[in-house]
Amino acid sequence: MMQQTAIIDLGSNSIRLVIFEISKNGCYREIQNLKVVARLSSHIDESGALSKQGIIIIEKTLERFRTVMKQYDVKEVRGVATAAVRNAANRREIEKLLKSQKGMNFKVISDREEAWYGYLAVVNSTDIKNGITIDIGGGSTEITVFKDREMIHYHSFPFGALTLKKKFMNEDRPSAAEIKKLDHFLKDSFDSLSWLKKEGLPVIGIGGSARNVALVHQNEINYPLAGLHQFEMSPTEVETVFMRLKKLPLKKRQQVDGLSKDRADIILPAMYVIASLLDYTGADSYIVSNKGLREGVFFESLLKEMETTLFPSVTEESFFQLAQDYNLDAVHHRHIAVLAASLLHDLMMTGREKLHDDDLHLLQLAARVFYIGETVHPEARSQHTFYLLTNQSIDGLSHSRRLAIALIASFRNRSLFHQYAAPYRQWVSQKELTRYEKLGSILRLAYGLDRSKMGAVKSVKVTPGEPGRLTLKMKTVKEGYFEEFHAQKYKKHVERAFGRKIDVSVNHH
Repeated sequence: MMQQTAIIDLGSNSIRLVIFEISKNGCYREIQNLKVVARLSSHIDESGALSKQGIIIIEKTLERFRTVMKQYDVKEVRGVATAAVRNAANRREIEKLLKSQKGMNFKVISDREEAWYGYLAVVNSTDIKNGITIDIGGGSTEITVFKDREMIHYHSFPFGALTLKKKFMNEDRPSAAEIKKLDHFLKDSFDSLSWLKKEGLPVIGIGGSARNVALVHQNEINYPLAGLHQFEMSPTEVETVFMRLKKLPLKKRQQVDGLSKDRADIILPAMYVIASLLDYTGADSYIVSNKGLREGVFFESLLKEMETTLFPSVTEESFFQLAQDYNLDAVHHRHIAVLAASLLHDLMMTGREKLHDDDLHLLQLAARVFYIGETVHPEARSQHTFYLLTNQSIDGLSHSRRLAIALIASFRNRSLFHQYAAPYRQWVSQKELTRYEKLGSILRLAYGLDRSKMGAVKSVKVTPGEPGRLTLKMKTVKEGYFEEFHAQKYKKHVERAFGRKIDVSVNHH
């Protein structure tokens, strides 16, 4: 039985509803995501209170969300309100309104909780061990530092994209004087945190503005890989995007591909905060997280049942979910992984090949999703596999790693491999492609060695044979007719990749 949970994020810039579906084995997926651009920060009056108009926007939005939720079987609704409500002079009045919402469990969260949820989302959806998170909202900015996946520092600044725009930048193009003022303001703000140092840690951006920076850049460079999550940019690339957008008047900015129209007016201050933080901390890279506050709240609920706050391994969790989503035969894939590891080890031992530290790990991961596209259609299993893996974010995998696994797990033959790799030539070196072809050819052979999915081949051994030749010895426990047939058929891919001829021999036990 599926369980549905809704999270409502009442932010300063937008109010969002996300519905997650959780299966009995702990797999989850997002099934609805709606937002209302509320701009609550701009409805704060002189006395610091949220105006009547702002309160009406909240009421109307929650009513709309309630109508949508009626179409679903939502068991629990968790609402979190952030800076706009937290800092409002009439906070009590707004809390009263939120408490009166039947079936919606609302909480005005503290700045520590807001920082915590952002951090929780990042460490449970990426493989980053040490880093700095920055979540730029409309009315506040949360920064955390985490080491070994543990949050060790946090701070919430009382400024966000909307409030900075109001204070420092006019409607259109910001002047040099305005930027200088903002620069001083941010430097003073960062200086107030003794623990924010030049450590060269990656900066992970959370929130809509953080995502838009990357979207604009991806569009600009015609980036071929789908997905924003864990996309990396250098500080120079962030700077370049800022310089480009800064020159454009608002009307033109609204037409930039990748930039949401409703963010065109607040993107510059948000970007400047990111660029300043990268510079201030000596970061080597800027990484986008598609997961933020809402997912952090969701992960807290999901992991509470396991009495933890962290997935032991994010990658492991993702591959478990993929296996469930695509109904993969776990025993078959595990067997392919074992046979492939054995082949890799022996081929490296018998040749002049040097094993790359990461080869075995890549091979094992690719084995778990090898020909995952078979579930779409067996005829084009290779094409579907490459498409599926390059067109969805996989938590815990960087973009370059996801591309590597897609190339290895979809391997059918050399020409198709190069056809897949063609659009990515700018992002992957020839040396890496040669490695991935070798790993892909090994996996294809291992797949052939369990072609009947009966575990007929117990083990394989590759040994030196006649000069320049290798012998592949298969130990079978059942009749391995199909396995021997496919070993003879698929060995050519390994021969081509490694430049050695292979003879196959079968030892039936």
